[in-house]
Amino acid sequence: MAERYVLDTSAIFAFTDNEEGADAVERLLEAGRAHQCMLAVCAISLMELAYITQREQDEDAAARLLAVVKAWPVVWVYPDEKTLLQAAKLKATHRLSVADALIAAVAKLSQATLVHKDPEFEALATEVRLLSLPFKPTRPPPGRPPEG
Repeated sequence: MAERYVLDTSAIFAFTDNEEGADAVERLLEAGRAHQCMLAVCAISLMELAYITQREQDEDAAARLLAVVKAWPVVWVYPDEKTLLQAAKLKATHRLSVADALIAAVAKLSQATLVHKDPEFEALATEVRLLSLPFKPTRPPPGRPPEG
């Protein structure tokens, strides 16, 4: 059976924004097109891609990005009850956002490697296989100067 990977929203942005780690995501997308691996994305990433792009650019840019990503060789996973309950277990025991808990649950239940740039996922290393791309420096909240 081919290797399985779940792309976190941060991995998608790494590729689309040409950040560090974009080459690794590109290799996975090429392998997915060649049917050498199975790629999945949790549907909650659609929301994250849309609202982040809309906030940083505009609604048209978000629509364009979603059209590009939806054409990728990935399976879109829409959470069912089993996935939601697995996400609840992960959220109850780890400091994760709801979206990250859902994405991690998809990876765990499908026995896939979670591809990400989010340091919050590192706490799941004993429960979910991780492919950690180079982390981005964290941005201060709006209106606050960077620390240092």
